[in-house]
Amino acid sequence: MKSATVDQKDILGCSDFTNYSYFSNSRSLSSEDTPNATSEKELGNDYFKQKKYAHAIECYSRSIALSPSAVAYANRAMAYLKTRRYEEAENDCTEALNLDDRYVKAYSRRATARKELGKLHASIEDAEFALRLEPNNQELKKQYAEIKEIFAKIAMKKISGAGKSSTQDSGNKRDSVSEIKIDVQDAQPQRSQMDSNGKISKKDPSVMKEVQSRRTPEDLNVRLGSQETHGSTPAKSQLDVSKDNHKEFMKHQSKESILEVASRAASRAKAAAAQNIATPKSAYEFEVAWRRLSEDRASQCLLLKTILPESLPQLFKNALSAPMLIEIIKCVAEFFREETNLAVNILDNLTRIGRFDMIIMCLSSKDKADLQRIWDEVVSSCAVTMEHAETLERLHSKYCPR
Repeated sequence: MKSATVDQKDILGCSDFTNYSYFSNSRSLSSEDTPNATSEKELGNDYFKQKKYAHAIECYSRSIALSPSAVAYANRAMAYLKTRRYEEAENDCTEALNLDDRYVKAYSRRATARKELGKLHASIEDAEFALRLEPNNQELKKQYAEIKEIFAKIAMKKISGAGKSSTQDSGNKRDSVSEIKIDVQDAQPQRSQMDSNGKISKKDPSVMKEVQSRRTPEDLNVRLGSQETHGSTPAKSQLDVSKDNHKEFMKHQSKESILEVASRAASRAKAAAAQNIATPKSAYEFEVAWRRLSEDRASQCLLLKTILPESLPQLFKNALSAPMLIEIIKCVAEFFREETNLAVNILDNLTRIGRFDMIIMCLSSKDKADLQRIWDEVVSSCAVTMEHAETLERLHSKYCPR
């Protein structure tokens, strides 16, 4: 009779099962001893508590091979984090979220993995979304604050570095001013080159030539000496005035440089985001993409148009929030007149999302007023086909219940 051990290994697709007690001595297994996904996951939990992370990873891997679950992926991700295998941890959290897109622990652990990988923007998004799902979770609040602090410090360093590089040329100009000062002082004639009245002797052209050759166009406002007016005290040196003006200029230029760098960075990020609009596969991916395109309604409209209206209920499931619903409706209003058929289909399928009626009922008075205004000014005022008119009449009671 063929050994059950070989059969079991073939079924599970694992090559290292002979290292475990239930396959030792090549004994045949009874149905009660046969491992399953749950028992493997629980065994992995036991190993994890004992800080035997390598064994825990193997158990979670077998559990996944037997029956993939979000919990098993998230647990293995936690074991990967403990062994500093951050990329594997990130991938496992993503797999967990593909199975359950509202699994808070998976978001939190992926935020940790991405933070360690230097993906701070994505890490913040994960931590923020986890906190939205559990707003009273103190651990999530702490994690979100820590990641944001790290992100802010790095952003400030980058901006400061850009500001320093933009003022480097101006720093060189300051050095040249000092050099001019030294040159002019060195160019002053020695007593042997002066006449009895303290003036430069015209008989010594070499001295005059040296002084003139040292002067540059930049030296025009840096001449030493004081300008005196009749019966007045000596005026402030033009060199000192030039220095004061230069300091003010540099201070102003530095501020402008930092603002310009930040503005250019924001513009580049917005342009790049608009060019890389992909169809989201979950409510989480939609919200992340939507926030990235904030203040850019045209790009948000493009994002919404990448989704088939019929797939909206499956995409959001029970994860649609009231603020997001209002944002989507405002976006639909932007292209309602030009693409009425698409707009009506989106509005119709939004009502099929789980808890839609509850969301509408719990809207704030301001949101309800905005919704009514959009319906009156855009939806009801457009000329539509008879079929669309009937659909919109039915939807009106859904969006604006009396």
